[in-house]
Amino acid sequence: MADFENLNAGEDEFDASDMEEVLGSVTLTLEDDSEVECLILAIYQANGKDYIALLPLGADGEPDDDSDVLIYRYVDHGEDEDPEIENIEDDEEYEAAADAFDELLDEQEFDDEEEEEE
Repeated sequence: MADFENLNAGEDEFDASDMEEVLGSVTLTLEDDSEVECLILAIYQANGKDYIALLPLGADGEPDDDSDVLIYRYVDHGEDEDPEIENIEDDEEYEAAADAFDELLDEQEFDDEEEEEE
């Protein structure tokens, strides 16, 4: 279960150099019913499916430096329903989604370097 806040579906890129430009936040409810607040870093496609990259926040509401980026399948039901996130059970699908996120970050980093040179 996930509660989305401030989700801008039209934006889908994470600016690696500026953590302020995130898409909003989501509260994940884990299997033990605990909740984890996460920043939405990116909503992107890989192999024709949508995925979402999340960064858990610490107790102070700041990004947790010790946390890994979490990647889930993203399902948008349109304006009438909240989007959903689903676990990725297949290792190959997860690897493809993780590789696509890495490429997104690499592209953003390359674009930032080009802007600095100008």
